[in-house]
Amino acid sequence: MIEHKILFTGTVGAGKTTAIQAVSEIPTVCTDVISSDLTIGKKMTTVALDYGEVSLGQSERLRLYGTPGQARFSFMWDVLAKGALGLIILVDHTHPDPLKDLNLYLQHFARLIKETACVVAISKMDKSRPPPLQEFIGLLHKNHMANPVIAADVRDKEQVLWILDLLLAQMEVRV
Repeated sequence: MIEHKILFTGTVGAGKTTAIQAVSEIPTVCTDVISSDLTIGKKMTTVALDYGEVSLGQSERLRLYGTPGQARFSFMWDVLAKGALGLIILVDHTHPDPLKDLNLYLQHFARLIKETACVVAISKMDKSRPPPLQEFIGLLHKNHMANPVIAADVRDKEQVLWILDLLLAQMEVRV
């Protein structure tokens, strides 16, 4: 069996846990605990990782890992990035400065993005106004990156599978 490690990262509340749960064919492993940080705006938060799996036919499997969103757990970002063949960055559009949030992840994962495939998915665009998707694309170009940037509802299994398809298509092009 060929296995590919895919990493989901991004802001608190962007939907990393939700995305993995939406597509995983196994019960997901979640390390959610009651949040002690009232500023993050949610009751539970991931402190180590999320894990799930998706089969690609009989001979391939995607191992899906989700990072914690809080910067204080960023040491886990590096641990989980080791061996990743693809990166999905999720950004919560309802945060006060989602472009700044995206830039944090682009900078932190710049080397991995250069070496692997990457898709940026903006969640909750329907719940917030500017910035438009084009500004996120412009930020990638400013960082000399040319990766897909899409709006997505990570609660929707089909949309998460579409994000994974985009990532896999990039992986094939890179080979």
